[in-house]
Amino acid sequence: MSSLPVPDVPAAHEVLWAGERLHLLPERALWWPAAHTLFIADLHIGKAATFRALGQPVPGGTTQENLARLDALIQRHGARAVVFLGDFLHAPQARTPQVMQALADWRARHPQLAMTLVRGNHDDRAGDPPADLRIALADEPFALGPFACCHHPQTQPGRFVLAGHLHPACALQGSGRDSLRLPCFVSEPGQAILPAFGEFTGGLLLPQAPQRRFHAVGGGRVWPLPAPADDAGARPWRA
Repeated sequence: MSSLPVPDVPAAHEVLWAGERLHLLPERALWWPAAHTLFIADLHIGKAATFRALGQPVPGGTTQENLARLDALIQRHGARAVVFLGDFLHAPQARTPQVMQALADWRARHPQLAMTLVRGNHDDRAGDPPADLRIALADEPFALGPFACCHHPQTQPGRFVLAGHLHPACALQGSGRDSLRLPCFVSEPGQAILPAFGEFTGGLLLPQAPQRRFHAVGGGRVWPLPAPADDAGARPWRA
């Protein structure tokens, strides 16, 4: 698996997975140029609304922020298709009139865009998106070229898995006691795990392991972290 800066998108990184060139984007999305396709994991639309419905005083606006970031990506790359790798809606409480209207307005801005949702665990509880959003629905694994599009990380013989679910994060350790936690892309033989695209989603710190590679996301950039030695275990990287 190779990793190179993308000349026309300096903040992104290019990787070679399953013989295909893919761009790891600082917006925490994956771009497949040959297929004009964006992959988005763990959007969790309406998560803040769900917390507010449960009486938690969390700020609003995250749905609009998420959709605005999607708008920008679709326009910048000229995307023809988007594949959501699970957890499109966060919960049944996310289906507020405001959230549903924001989704309808967003879909209306991209009438020709093909969209597919590979159902995840939150989709099982929240239910499928409204039919008028015209999002095709699939259960994992959803085969697309050499890839198996999934929500949960797994092994699929003969295909390279693109997954989400874990909201992966990595920890960088400074020379003192300072540390920095960042979302990241994680890849290992046969699969890659995308960071959560949605705001207000948190992250799971994944340990270093042999043949596991990390691309950190921060400061508007994506960059590869050094490959660990075989005995690195779960120690953080030194910055």
